[in-house]
Parts: sequence; structure tokens; C-alpha cells
Amino acid sequence: MLEVTCNDRLGKKVRVKCNGDDTIGDLKKLIAAQTGTRWDKIVLKKWYTIFKDHIKLQD
Repeated sequence: MLEVTCNDRLGKKVRVKCNGDDTIGDLKKLIAAQTGTRWDKIVLKKWYTIFKDHIKLQD
């Protein structure tokens, strides 16, 4: 079980617990459930690398 911390750059941080075999799309849906935004509008990135929806968190 992983705990992922996401920042929306407006002062709101969200912590989501998920499994390693979940995809980025699943993670976006969990984040959207907590923040109230639509999951398809969420862009997860680390520095300038944007993560695609089909990649698993183990990768």
C-alpha cells in the first residue's frame, strides 16, 4: 500500500492511499473524489514529466 501526496498549487494538499498495481487513471479518480474536481482535468506531473493514465504506480 502506497501513500501519495498531491499538491494542487493553490495551497491544498491531498494524501491518497492506493496499491502498487493501480494505474495513474485510478489514482486520478481517487484524488478527484477527495478534491471535487473532474478526474479527466487532473494532470499529474513530477517536474516536467507528465504521467499517462495507463502506467501503473509500480513503474
